Amino acid sequence: MSENAANNNNSIMEKNQAICKEAIVSELQKKKVHLFYCLECEELARNIASESDHITLQSINWRSFADGFPNLFINNAHEIRGQHVAFLASFSSPAVIFEQISVIYLLPRLFVASFTLVLPFFPTGSFERMEEEGDVATAFTMARIVSNIPISRGGPTSIIVAFPDDGAWKRFHKLLDQYPTVVCTKVREGDKRIVRLKEGNPAGCHVVIVDDLVQSGGTLIECQMMFYEKVLAAHGAAKVSAYVTHGVFPKSSWERFTHKNNGSEEAFAYFWITDSCPQTVKSIGNKAPFEVLSLAGSIAGALQI
Repeated sequence: MSENAANNNNSIMEKNQAICKEAIVSELQKKKVHLFYCLECEELARNIASESDHITLQSINWRSFADGFPNLFINNAHEIRGQHVAFLASFSSPAVIFEQISVIYLLPRLFVASFTLVLPFFPTGSFERMEEEGDVATAFTMARIVSNIPISRGGPTSIIVAFPDDGAWKRFHKLLDQYPTVVCTKVREGDKRIVRLKEGNPAGCHVVIVDDLVQSGGTLIECQMMFYEKVLAAHGAAKVSAYVTHGVFPKSSWERFTHKNNGSEEAFAYFWITDSCPQTVKSIGNKAPFEVLSLAGSIAGALQI
């Protein structure tokens, strides 16, 4: 073997050893997290734990007294002293918030090294406006409650929250620069709110409508019908799908999007949501056109920063 070849082999071996060492150090530096969760989030919690050997699931006994008030017990509380702890919450209704807040306020006081609250969907985020005297901004009240979580040994609580606030264009457009985009706008004509095409040309494309959250789905349907009536009918066999981060769908409003007529031409081809609202995920099952994209990997990664 020539001297140059030997030097090259040694250089490659040194680089591989450095890469392996860096990977081992990175793995050792990951936090070991004890993850508690509310009942609604059990499936998501298990998916998060499956993403990393450094995340261990812990349990809580969610019981009630005869009068309906919570009777709660944190299992193995003595084992989490000096450990990094997180709680996966779901504030899907006022009925479940009190019992979870009770747990959230206790966990940091159990001598834990740090405490992280994971709230995939902040439901009161769309109720933050006070337009006239007497309006109650429930988002502000909830924010104050969350902001006053007791300090743990490691300092203030870390909070991982997804807020449904700004418009979808402001939120997503930088992530989608590699795709041609169109922008819709909502305008009022009398008492009606109408969706119109503001920018772009979707002719011949598979259009994916992107939004941060959906409630009744009225805006999505208006946008969908606009594309079909004004664009797709005139330009051929393109499709329309939707991606929404938070599928709230109160009163089972998701049903209006299912393929009831064996895949009607005017139905969404796909409707992607995340598992930030576990009750919705449980309700829709595998019904077309819905597909659920899990947040488990993203949450697992965020917990170990």
